[in-house]
This record gives sequence, structure tokens and C-alpha cells, in this order.
Amino acid sequence: MNTVTEAGRYLTFTLNGEAYALDIFHVTEILEYRVLTVVPMMPDFIRGVINLRGRAVPVIDLAIRFGRGRTEIQRRTSIIIVHVDDPGLAEIAELDGDEKSIADGQDIGVLVDSASKVVTLSPEDIEPAPAFGAGIRADYISGMARRDTDFLILLDIAHVLSISDMVRLSEIAQRPVEP
Repeated sequence: MNTVTEAGRYLTFTLNGEAYALDIFHVTEILEYRVLTVVPMMPDFIRGVINLRGRAVPVIDLAIRFGRGRTEIQRRTSIIIVHVDDPGLAEIAELDGDEKSIADGQDIGVLVDSASKVVTLSPEDIEPAPAFGAGIRADYISGMARRDTDFLILLDIAHVLSISDMVRLSEIAQRPVEP
């Protein structure tokens, strides 16, 4: 599990009324919600793709990924574009005989209720991820930042958006159901 050991800047956002944050290092841009192109046969949490300067970028609904329903599109709904490096992708590409280089990682859109602001957190502000009780898998959380009356859940984006995990889930979802 990734734990926070030094001060860092985090983009805060809301999802189903909960406050989350992710390391700004992974964020490339924040977009207003735009209509997505739905791709057939994808898992539910992949809501579609957007055209980002000529590239198809998948958009993940974190609420669905966390098993918390579906993000309702509203006025402040945003898509946070993050860059993810996933060593598991090289293994999948090798198995598929894919010659395409994926060493540079992948951009992924994250659908959220609203992006808030960038905050600086020191190690003293952050507690380890709980073993239970946050409502999402513990390996998705890198820590919990104390705020005035509650906590800010710091996401480990490499685990939340593990492309190799999502590819495997997609492959499982596409298998025919045996009687």
C-alpha cells in the first residue's frame, strides 16, 4: 500500500457527497463535463470515451468503480484527466502480441461530481489508510487527511485506475455466461 511520507499538493473533489483528493502530480487537466461516446461491451464503470486533441481517452465513473451507484451529470460535473503508469499493461500487451509501446502510460478521465481546489498537505496532516470503514477497498487509499470536522480520503490513483485490472475486468465481463 502506498503511504504518504512527504508534503504534497492534492486536487480535492467530491463524489456522492464524500471528499476525496489525489496527488496533483498525476493530474494533467480538469475539463467541464462533455458528452461521452459510449463504447459497447465495456464494464459499467467505463462510461465512454472523449476525444482529447485527437486521442480517445476512456472516462471512468469512480462512483461505479467504488460500488456507490452512478454519478449523476449536473452543472458542476467534471472530468479529471490523470496520467497512469501501469506495469501490468506491459504483461498484457506481451500476452496479446501487441507491439504498441505503452511505456509512456495512459491518460484516463475520471468522472466526479465536482473538482474543488488544490491543497498542500504535510505528513503530519495525514493518517494511514484505515483497514475498514471507508466504504472502498483499503488498497485504493493512500491515507486520510484530517480536516476541521472530517477527513479527506487520499486516493492511490495507481490502484484505483489500474489499467491492467480494468482490462481483466473487461475481459471477464465480456465472457459469455455459461448455463
